[in-house]
Amino acid sequence: AGLEAALTKVCGETYPKDGKIIWFNLRQEPSLYVNGEPICARPPNKIGEYAELGNVTRDQNKADEPEFLTVCQGRATGNGGKLKIVDISKKEKEVEVKEIKTLSQVIEDAKANFPGLVHMRVPICNSAAPLESDFDIICQTLAGTNINTPVIINDQVGLSRSTTGCVVACLFKEFQINASFDGLVQTVPGVNTALLQMDRYVMDPAKDPLFRGEYDVVKQVVAALKDGAAAKNECDKVIDKNGTPKTGGTGIKQLRENIAESKLSYEIMDDSAQAFLKTKIMDNIHKYFFLIVFTAYMREAADLAREACAEDQKAALTLSAGGRCSIPANELKIKKTFVQFMEENAALREMIETGKGNLQWERDIPSAALANLESLVSSDFNANLSQIIHDLYQTAHVMFADMPQGDHKKRAKYRFASKTLMRILPSNLKGDMEAMIEKKAITLDLYEILGQCVKMQK
Repeated sequence: AGLEAALTKVCGETYPKDGKIIWFNLRQEPSLYVNGEPICARPPNKIGEYAELGNVTRDQNKADEPEFLTVCQGRATGNGGKLKIVDISKKEKEVEVKEIKTLSQVIEDAKANFPGLVHMRVPICNSAAPLESDFDIICQTLAGTNINTPVIINDQVGLSRSTTGCVVACLFKEFQINASFDGLVQTVPGVNTALLQMDRYVMDPAKDPLFRGEYDVVKQVVAALKDGAAAKNECDKVIDKNGTPKTGGTGIKQLRENIAESKLSYEIMDDSAQAFLKTKIMDNIHKYFFLIVFTAYMREAADLAREACAEDQKAALTLSAGGRCSIPANELKIKKTFVQFMEENAALREMIETGKGNLQWERDIPSAALANLESLVSSDFNANLSQIIHDLYQTAHVMFADMPQGDHKKRAKYRFASKTLMRILPSNLKGDMEAMIEKKAITLDLYEILGQCVKMQK
C-alpha cells in the first residue's frame, strides 16, 4: 500500500500511470515484506542505529534478498508459523506470517497498476560517496527519460543516502536541461540567460569557510578540474536546494554544511566518539568531493551531447531562430561513463584519499600561553597549581571565544583544559598518569587528573 501510495502521489492528476517512473532504492540491506510490512536484515548491534555496511553492490543485494527470504521462511516454519522481529526501537515482537515476499516481488505486483515503473537497486553507504559505478547505474537508468519523468528515491529514513541520490538525480536533470534546452532558451527574446545558469551560484560570503565547503582538498580539486569553480558552484546550488529550509531547500539533510557542523561537534567529544566522528567527517568530505567531480563530468557530458548530434539530425533539431540545436531530453546520449572519466582523471582518486583528513582537528594553543604554563610547571608545580588551572581556563576562554555560549562551549573548554594539563605535567607524574589512563583506572578528565596529582604529591 505504501509503494502504491507513493506512486499515486508522484503521478498526481496529470502524469499517466502507465508512463515511465524511475524508483531508486539506495538501501544496502536486503528487504522483505511480511504481511505487507517491510523488514530488513541488519547486524544485531546495528538495529535502529547508524550503520555502515561497506561497499555493498547491487549484485550482492539482489543475491542476498532470496537468501534472506529462505532464512525467514525457515525460521517461521520452525516456530509455528511465527517470526521474531526486532523493530527500530529495539523492541522484539513476534508476528504470525500470513504472507512474505521479497521487495522484488512487491515491485512486480505494483507494476500491474504502474506498468512503466522502473525499480533500480543502488545500495550506497551513509557517509562516503557512492561507488563510481553507482553513479553510472543512476545515469544509465535516467538516460532516455523525459525531463518530466518522475524520480522517486528512498533509503531507510530518508536522510543521507536519499539526499545523496536526490543530488545525483538533480545533476542529471541539469545535464538534460543544459544539453537540450540551452539552444531553445537562447531564442526567447528578453531572457537574461545568466539568471538561469547554475554555475553562477554564490553562497553567502559571511558564512564560515567550512560551511561553504572550502576544505583544502576541495580547493585542490576545483583547481584541477576544467571549470572547477563553476562545477562547485553548480553542485553547491543543487545541494542547497536539496538541503534544509535555512539554506533555501526543501529537504532535511544539508550534505555540505553537515560536515562543518560535525567538525564543530568534534571538539567536545571524548576520544572514542572523536574516532567515530573523524571517520564520518572524512567520509562526508569524500562524498562532497565526488559530487563536485560528478558535476564536472555531467557538464562535460552536456557539451559532448550537443556536439554529438548527427548531421542528418541537425536539420530537424536546429531552431530557425538563432540556428542553435535543441536535442530532445529523451534522445540525449552520454558518450562516456563516469568510471571512464575517473580513469582519465585517476589522480583525483589519490587526491581525495590523501586529502580528506587534511583538517585541523585540534586548536593550537598560543605559543605564549603554552610557554607561560610550562614555566609555572617547571618552577614549582604544586605551589603554582591553582594559577595553572586559572591560566588554563583563561587560555581556553580566549581560544574558544568564537563558539556561542552554552554546553558545547563549556565541554570544549573543559576538554581542552584536561588534555593540556596532561600535556604539561611534570615528567615524574606524567608517566604514572598515562599508565593509569591506559589501565582505565582513571580517564582523561581534569578533576580526576588533579585528584591523582594531589595524591601523588602527598
